[in-house]
Amino acid sequence: MKGILKLAYKLLVNDKAKFTALLVGITFAVFLMLQVTSTFIGMMKRASSTVYNIAAPMWIMDPAVESASNAIGMPDYVLDAARSLPGVSYAVPVYTGNSLVKLDDGTYQAATIVGLDDASLYGRPRLLEGNIEDLYGENAFVVVKDGDYPKLGSPRVGTEFEVNDHRGVIVGVADVASGGLFGTPTLYTTYNRALQYLPNPRFTISYVLVQPKSASEIPQIKEQVKSLGYLALTKDEFVDRTSSFYMWQTGMGINIMIVAIMSFIVGLSISGQTFYTFVLENIDKFAALKAMGANNRELIMMILSQAGFTALIGYGLGVGLCSFMITMAKMRLPSFASQMSFLNLGLGLFMVVIIAGVSSYFGVRRVLKIEPFQVFRG
Repeated sequence: MKGILKLAYKLLVNDKAKFTALLVGITFAVFLMLQVTSTFIGMMKRASSTVYNIAAPMWIMDPAVESASNAIGMPDYVLDAARSLPGVSYAVPVYTGNSLVKLDDGTYQAATIVGLDDASLYGRPRLLEGNIEDLYGENAFVVVKDGDYPKLGSPRVGTEFEVNDHRGVIVGVADVASGGLFGTPTLYTTYNRALQYLPNPRFTISYVLVQPKSASEIPQIKEQVKSLGYLALTKDEFVDRTSSFYMWQTGMGINIMIVAIMSFIVGLSISGQTFYTFVLENIDKFAALKAMGANNRELIMMILSQAGFTALIGYGLGVGLCSFMITMAKMRLPSFASQMSFLNLGLGLFMVVIIAGVSSYFGVRRVLKIEPFQVFRG
């Protein structure tokens, strides 16, 4: 069997044109599949950037909230009720909103403003510059240094600006786990200052952040919050809810899925047709092997090993090309959202296995039908 596999390898790579065409087809298909799925994964993480950056274990919200970026205000009694629940260690409010920031040069820039609990600053980001206690100072804000940071003029500590005719001053530059999805820079301040600076409806609490006493208390907290007419979700559940919204209700996920399916079909058609042509052009060699005593099992192993070898090499090249492109793009565009994960790497590998299986199927059928006497034709 070892000799048969070695012969199959030499037969494959010696036909450099067909071997290259097979690799190009599979590599291109893997690259497209990984690129579009990586873009979707990166966009979904950015859509839940508020959840990742604040990193609270549980979030209480209005049941109508479908994504992290679309908060619906809640009355103050929800916060008081959450703090009184027996399974809750502590609960704090958080405010998220949007406003136009007037820069020193007179231009305006939309920004997301996050108001943290005045007493604890729970959910505060990690500072690269400045002191978090300075956030209690007059007109104080902390700016997030992410891909959208330059849109505010790359402010440093001490930079001044205006928010709704209110003076603001940068007291810190922060780093967060994830940048935003919609291209707006982020500013942190205290909860009461955010309410003072931004126009608000009657209810002002965007979310209530809850720290349960233990993981076993989470189901009970959910039931008690539900009895109040509101919704309590864990961090992961909130991320999944946001991803589901963008996947099925915005068209974003469907469009990306269509592109991934199209890339799979392109790769399958190119590699399948090329591999079948390769088998046809070498049919006399397979017939000769059969005449010399090779059985159907050995011929099938030859075909499968050729298809599998090509598929794995193409998969590796596709992963490498996609990683290189994402790395280069992020070096040029810090706000580029693509992110590879084990999920789409596994999906790409699964698709490549299907491509290899379908490609080899037609080749196996053709090889099994040949007769040894065909080697003597002509």
